[in-house]
Amino acid sequence: MSTNSDTGASSDTAASRDFDLDAAWRLHPQVSVRPERFGALLYHFGTRRLSFLKSPALLAVVESLGTQPSARAACAAAGVEPGDLPAYARALSALAASQMICGRTAA
Repeated sequence: MSTNSDTGASSDTAASRDFDLDAAWRLHPQVSVRPERFGALLYHFGTRRLSFLKSPALLAVVESLGTQPSARAACAAAGVEPGDLPAYARALSALAASQMICGRTAA
């Protein structure tokens, strides 16, 4: 469920502590998602960066970020078990660091 290895954040436990699972997030508007059997490819047209989602479950989380009140709720909606949240927080932190996802404010 990790993202591309050049972010480094996917293996850092501090990154999962710094990522706010209770905040509202969304896919960055300049990011395109291409689903694949292994998960998905994300391409950011602004930064020209490519990220790999290495699990269909992480893709489900990312796709539901814009409609759920928080990243934690998106994880729950995708069926992520509470014990797996730190790993998903690390992956989401890496996606935020690479601008694939961004914070969402209440409208």
